[in-house]
Amino acid sequence: DIQAFMDSIGDYSPASKARMAASIKSLFSFAKRIGYLHFDVASPIKVPKVKNTLSERILCEEDIQKMIILTDKPRDRALLRLLYIAGLRVSEVCSLKWRDIQPANGEGAYLNIFGKGNKTRSILVDQKTYNELLDLKGDAGPDDPVFVSQKGNALSVPQAWRIVKRAAKRAKIDAAVSPHWFRHAHASHALDRGAPIHLVQATLGHASVATTGRYLHARPNDSSSLYLIA
Repeated sequence: DIQAFMDSIGDYSPASKARMAASIKSLFSFAKRIGYLHFDVASPIKVPKVKNTLSERILCEEDIQKMIILTDKPRDRALLRLLYIAGLRVSEVCSLKWRDIQPANGEGAYLNIFGKGNKTRSILVDQKTYNELLDLKGDAGPDDPVFVSQKGNALSVPQAWRIVKRAAKRAKIDAAVSPHWFRHAHASHALDRGAPIHLVQATLGHASVATTGRYLHARPNDSSSLYLIA
């Protein structure tokens, strides 16, 4: 039955088929692990290989800067800058509270991020980014959200997506830019500028350095071919 289902989705994209296969395998593996099933009947199913398109989702530094500079609204500009500078997930940005931001001993501030996998990490940001955030604070209390909607609530994830989409349109970027593209750009640009891979891993909150290492293989501006003479 599982194989028949996999055969029936032949018209879907490779990424969609891989996602469906992985979901089915995960379900039956879990059922076997908790004793609901005696056998993992989905184990013979192979997850289709998918082309790595990460490099297509990495914006250059100029495009990132244009999106930030061309955004007039202080809240939106600070949001874009923080997505890039701190490499945060959009959910982490939207859930950020003022108590999560503490000034550093020197310049800048520490962001205490409770993120994916229920893990907490501390990220140091520069003074310029910190000042831009402080400009939004007003008389907000420690438990108030940093990024507030027009109704006074915490900015939602769909609202943050719309801010990014509008910024990309203003910068005339003809691509389906999402908030996560800023995270990709953070990783790629930091590695390009010589940041240690373990530091990028810690900042982004990757569970494995292998995940961070993907960005070493996704640089569109470097190749061993450039080192050869034909």
